[in-house]
Amino acid sequence: MQIRFLGATGTVTGSKYLLTIDHQRILVDCGLFQGYKELRLRNWARLPFNAADIDAVVLTHAHIDHTGYIPLLVKQGFKGPIYATAATGDLCAILLPDSGYLQEEDARSANRHGYSKHHPALPLYTMADAKESLKQFKAVDFSKSYTIVPGVNVSWHRAGHILGAAFVQVEAEGKRLLFSGDVGRFQDPVMKAPEFMPETDYLVLESTYGNRLHDKTDPKDSIAAVVLETIHRGGTILIPAFAVGRAQSILYYLAQLKQEKRIPDIPVYLDSPMAVDATLLLRQYASTETHLTPEQCQMACKAATYVNSVEESKALDASGEPKIIVSASGMMTGGRVLHHLKNLAPHARNTILMTGYQAGGTRGASLLAGKRELKIHGETFTVHAQIANLNSASAHADYEDILFWLKHFQRAPRKVFLVHGETEAAAALKKKMETQLNWRCDIPTYLEEVVL
Repeated sequence: MQIRFLGATGTVTGSKYLLTIDHQRILVDCGLFQGYKELRLRNWARLPFNAADIDAVVLTHAHIDHTGYIPLLVKQGFKGPIYATAATGDLCAILLPDSGYLQEEDARSANRHGYSKHHPALPLYTMADAKESLKQFKAVDFSKSYTIVPGVNVSWHRAGHILGAAFVQVEAEGKRLLFSGDVGRFQDPVMKAPEFMPETDYLVLESTYGNRLHDKTDPKDSIAAVVLETIHRGGTILIPAFAVGRAQSILYYLAQLKQEKRIPDIPVYLDSPMAVDATLLLRQYASTETHLTPEQCQMACKAATYVNSVEESKALDASGEPKIIVSASGMMTGGRVLHHLKNLAPHARNTILMTGYQAGGTRGASLLAGKRELKIHGETFTVHAQIANLNSASAHADYEDILFWLKHFQRAPRKVFLVHGETEAAAALKKKMETQLNWRCDIPTYLEEVVL
């Protein structure tokens, strides 16, 4: 058994792991790179394998940094099955076509305004490519083992994080290899806690927050303070949020705050077509994957006015009334949030409230680092709005949660590979695991291949 690390090394994006088992090839996750330009260029580079030679793709969860390359893989000749939990498949049916649409929109905008070096600028893939790739998805159940190719059994186990998220256990040649995907939090107010795993021989583990602890402040307290301060200035609160997971959590908090009369009943708008669809999907899976009662789920889903058309979206910025706009993408790499950013960021009365991890090289990371000029659609905008960061609402486990989860293993794996973290985060988690658990940890490099 061999594993090759094709993404999420030294970065939190581009998750792809190629397993070769007795000449059979399985790709675990198939994500897009985001953030720094040198990372994004990898999306355009030739794969170090022939897509047609892949026998199967296995997914941990639906986020684009784990799934967004799938349409291109299919376009390049992959014909095999894509295995995912039912909720992951349903979310991919929302996320992937939207990703294709955004790729097309970016290309159109670049051609219209002439800010691309390529003439004409082309999309990485289209909405039609994404819809075509969905035909290859096959749904799997949690905790059930599937023989996906001869001699290779795979099972999915609840990871929390978002709907459908799973730890993926691969068993072959008498060995077990566990992929954590993104580990959820044990005290998440919406998602059920991650499942404890008894043992594995090898572990590929995320390290997103390997050097950080989440703020223990109740997210509702932080949101309430930002809302009240901004309304006092007569401003609008723009909340960039990941369309799947974070947007729904934010709506849940806002609904509670209004119910408790801790914030005024000002308008709340959810301006992201895929976030709207994901919020509606929450109802379908609430009873099996979340803590929410039917009443709480209904309350969260009704917390905002859903914005569907582009015209409605533009009208939000034209209105001067204080309001809350929740829009994607969460790291401000694309989507409708950019149009709101252009209109709201130049004015000091407004607030931009970040709610999740901001990968290096993204607009969100730049704002948190104190940068006050942003380039959007080829234009430079000065940011005078207040910048706030909600660092207690992440859907990722911090290092305390990770260590708590690991301590429930009945024996140490032979080796742990730390991925999905920037360099300092992975190094910090490695040190903690080696000193507190006495486990062997490696931090693989891009394209590194290891024989297990």
